[in-house]
Amino acid sequence: QVQLVESGGGLVQAGGSLRLSCAASTSTFFIHSVGWYRQAPGKQRELVAVISGSGSTNYADSVKGRFSISRDNAKNTVYLQMSSLKPEDTAVYLCNLVRGRENYWGQGTQVTVSS
Repeated sequence: QVQLVESGGGLVQAGGSLRLSCAASTSTFFIHSVGWYRQAPGKQRELVAVISGSGSTNYADSVKGRFSISRDNAKNTVYLQMSSLKPEDTAVYLCNLVRGRENYWGQGTQVTVSS
């Protein structure tokens, strides 16, 4: 069983920045891809960014150039640096880790961007 704990959400004005953290409990963290998803009320969950064990990254078009995903394998933590935030970025942000056939989710952290 892998536990994922997100933190760093909050209320920010449009144009502001936040950094989200996702801490994982697995000792094999360094080999797994980790993704950040978000879900806004009434909308489907969508992938925001993903980082592989080797450090390659991929982003949703809507956040390219504004968000940056990174990882610190020594701390078993993945970060999502969010800049130039927009009201449409408002959502619950969730961390996801896939280990073989197992799929783990954190509890989510709320990000609210005011206009």
